[in-house]
Amino acid sequence: MGTKTNMAKSIADMGKMTAGELRGKYVELFGEESRSGNRQWLFRRCAWRLQALAEGDLSERARARAKELARDVDIRLRPPADMPPLPRPADVCRPAREHFPGSRDARLPMPDTRLARKYKGHLYEVEVLDNGFVYDGEVYRSLSAIAHTITGGHWNGYLFFNIDDPQQKEAK
Repeated sequence: MGTKTNMAKSIADMGKMTAGELRGKYVELFGEESRSGNRQWLFRRCAWRLQALAEGDLSERARARAKELARDVDIRLRPPADMPPLPRPADVCRPAREHFPGSRDARLPMPDTRLARKYKGHLYEVEVLDNGFVYDGEVYRSLSAIAHTITGGHWNGYLFFNIDDPQQKEAK
């Protein structure tokens, strides 16, 4: 029972340490510098390590199971790009834009529309496609990329081509 008493005393002593002292204790227990300077986090990690050293760490069986579970976890945060959208209820009214493939910004005009902008005395024209834009014979993914090509600076493509937000028009 003496080792548990010593461990409890060590943990109680660590509770009185500053963050700098706990960082030193962390190096002593783990053999590497801590990336965190948070006193509470350092205290908890050091206390856990003291207990693991005194009472034993995870069994090999538990460690193998943890690795197996970690491999089985699906860590995908976004669905795949080629995944079809979820079916929508039939009673939901959909705007015409949603009949076109891909997700389209509501500010964009329909495909085959031409956008024009006069900039520094030159007229620039862009054709809207289903999934991009054609400018000067090249296909671009965004209007901002075209605006950058034209001006050499960073522009919001919608602002550069004077495309208004339909929600803002309704509010006026």
